[in-house]
Amino acid sequence: MWQSIGKYVGGKVLTAVLVVSSAAGVIWFWRHPEQLATIWQVVKLVLVWLGFVIVLPWALFFVTSWVMKKESNLAAGLMLAGYLAMDIVLALLLAGGARGHGTLTWIVLVLGFLSAGVYNFVVCDYQADRIDESL
Repeated sequence: MWQSIGKYVGGKVLTAVLVVSSAAGVIWFWRHPEQLATIWQVVKLVLVWLGFVIVLPWALFFVTSWVMKKESNLAAGLMLAGYLAMDIVLALLLAGGARGHGTLTWIVLVLGFLSAGVYNFVVCDYQADRIDESL
């Protein structure tokens, strides 16, 4: 019973938040049309970075098999750290460097880096399981 009430109330609250934030976005860009071009540039750069993050561990699948042969946690950690370092470097290049950003930008970047690290771990763990099954 509580679960169904929670889903109902949560759905209504989520709908209200989405409607209000969508209306606020439309009003904002209607009043400030010059910022619409800026937001699209940011969206393009974010999509480029997301594409890189998504493809990187899959394109370097052979590194995971090499690390599996080493049977070393250090090698696995270095592989994940290398993937994350490449993700961070590209994000900072796309963002125009590490200087001149506000607090919100840094919060978004750090959350993106954390998400990329978790994604890399999950993909490499999946690949390692597939390699184990094939042996």
